[in-house]
Amino acid sequence: MSDSPAALGHLVAPAHWRRIDLLSDVHLHAQAPATAALWCEHLRHTDADAVLMLGDLFEAWVGDDARHQGFEQQMLQVLREASARLTLAFLPGNRDFLLGAAMAADAGLLLLDDPCLLEAFGQRWLLGHGDAWCVDDVAYQRFRAQVRAPAWQQAFLAQPLAERQRQARTMREASQARQAGLPAADYGEVDPGCAAQALHTHGATTLIHGHTHRPGCHALPGGGTRHVLGDWDAEATPPRARWLRLDAQGLHPRDATRPAA
Repeated sequence: MSDSPAALGHLVAPAHWRRIDLLSDVHLHAQAPATAALWCEHLRHTDADAVLMLGDLFEAWVGDDARHQGFEQQMLQVLREASARLTLAFLPGNRDFLLGAAMAADAGLLLLDDPCLLEAFGQRWLLGHGDAWCVDDVAYQRFRAQVRAPAWQQAFLAQPLAERQRQARTMREASQARQAGLPAADYGEVDPGCAAQALHTHGATTLIHGHTHRPGCHALPGGGTRHVLGDWDAEATPPRARWLRLDAQGLHPRDATRPAA
């Protein structure tokens, strides 16, 4: 994460919190206006005390200086308005890991480590984006290690904004082409053993993550549970925008195309 303060690896929900929204993979970009509008409506009208965004909020984030123009500036304003009335937290994804301290400060975001332990409603929940546990995708893990290295990020951010945006488009096109050549069942799945080990390491029994775009609930070796968030695409037919509501009764799947309450 570029130029970032220490992100929170342990988030303790205040006693007054009654409802927490968890979402990921919204993939905000200017060419998906319906998705952006749906996300904006959710932030404006949710009755949650906190919204935790577990990565890939943006389709691409090439540096915090992008927040001063165009679509990114509009989304910054939405985040500012929402953070004035509820807690907003952000955990980096594979497309917006360069979102850093300047954007977080302007938007009113808490920055979370990946993974982050959440203590809420008497339980311990492990939050992550999910890509770090897709260990069978060796090529992706090699790429992930490269772009998360401080030297790579420093060199990338030193380039002009327009050049970074061009490179991001090129990388996205290459990623789409690669995905198209893989069977859907083989692409980007979380390794159950890695997920179970992460739960054990952090003393939690439930993992919540995104990245795979395959919403569901899965048992893990050793008795843990893995809940997967869905992606958002209001341009699709039918539209999809799956998220989870966490409260004292547990986790509840929700769909942002219907009322959030």
